[in-house]
Amino acid sequence: MKLDILFFGAHPDDVELGCGATIAKEVSLGKKVGIVDLTRGELGTRGTAEIRDEEAKNAGEVLGVSVRENLAFRDGFFTNDEKHQLEVIKMIRKYRPEIIICNAVDDRHIDHGKGSKLVSDACFLSGLIKIETRLDGENQDAWRPKVVYHYIQWKDLKPDFVVDVTGFMDKKVESLMAYKSQFFDPNSDEPTTPIATKNFQDSILYRAQDLGRLINSEYAEGFTVERYLAVNSLGDLV
Repeated sequence: MKLDILFFGAHPDDVELGCGATIAKEVSLGKKVGIVDLTRGELGTRGTAEIRDEEAKNAGEVLGVSVRENLAFRDGFFTNDEKHQLEVIKMIRKYRPEIIICNAVDDRHIDHGKGSKLVSDACFLSGLIKIETRLDGENQDAWRPKVVYHYIQWKDLKPDFVVDVTGFMDKKVESLMAYKSQFFDPNSDEPTTPIATKNFQDSILYRAQDLGRLINSEYAEGFTVERYLAVNSLGDLV
């Protein structure tokens, strides 16, 4: 299956938090979209890996993605080395996306920056024909996406561009609420984490509202880039 856009997240829920509304919008426009989670989030304070597997499946269905896979790297301890790069390369070559979007380049959780660099490096290496990979018993052809973007997570990074996601925030919130073990629940007896607070839940909307305000819209999600953005004409800008 060839995808238009492939999203990577270090943990289940990273992608939804960073750009769930963008995913919902792209799916609504007829794009084939997939998600690859690098870990099962087994070190998370709340829930279990098995619970998060089911939550991720449900969240993907809410967003309408064509496929979701999990590479089951070690949460907290995966590294940007040849072994892990080759596994990411297999996913890139399997789905052959034009666009890849991955974790924030710098963030509070150490896995986010690591995952960002791992996927970015794998995107480059995936285009080298002398790197050989096999999947399901078959040799894979080299493939390099046209662009790599990074969503924004905990830290308030300055975006290089934003996507107007007005009309799609409800889908984003619905996908996040599929992660019942992870987010704010006043009736939960589980330990409180930075993302399991009312303040963080509120920030999902007000951060998107602030970016929307800056482009004279209602909501937006921000991204950073690895090279200058290019447009065919000034009329492509909104």
